[in-house]
Amino acid sequence: MRVLLTSAGLETTEIQKCFMELIDKDMALVQALFIPTAAVNAGAIEVLPKCMNDLLKCGIPDKNIRVYDLHAGMDIGELQRYDVVYLCGGDTCYLLERVNDTGFGKTLMEYIQMGGAVIGVSAGSLIFSNNLCDNLGLLDTKLDVHCADGEKRGKLACPLKDNIRLTNTCALLVRKLPDGLEIIGD
Repeated sequence: MRVLLTSAGLETTEIQKCFMELIDKDMALVQALFIPTAAVNAGAIEVLPKCMNDLLKCGIPDKNIRVYDLHAGMDIGELQRYDVVYLCGGDTCYLLERVNDTGFGKTLMEYIQMGGAVIGVSAGSLIFSNNLCDNLGLLDTKLDVHCADGEKRGKLACPLKDNIRLTNTCALLVRKLPDGLEIIGD
């Protein structure tokens, strides 16, 4: 598994480096699927350029980034053409509804199981935890984002505690379940 769940994206050099190592490919060749669907309010829309810049500052060319707003599903063959899926923040309920209604959630989980890389930002991270019913079921715990105090750096013990707290400068790296979860950053 190659999943990086964040509050604020590639906010620090450490998180950016971790993301680039997860991809393990010349960034100029990376194909990214950028999903802004959760950005339905002014605050979230305002952050979209910063999210796009996360990919650009890693060296992924603009021409290699496809913006996809989840008005339809995507089959696994098409999804596998992308090296990374970037799920932006915003309205978690709306994003999860679109992911489930289009069938993209099942395809995305299959993509992850097959080694596809995913980065979640805020709402894009929360859809993988049990904060809401009908979530994607990657994490059997709640996830809190944008916290003033987060988890300590290092591997997380299993069974997981009731909730995992992420600051804007740390991330949850998921490599293997249930024992391959690690907090990076502060």
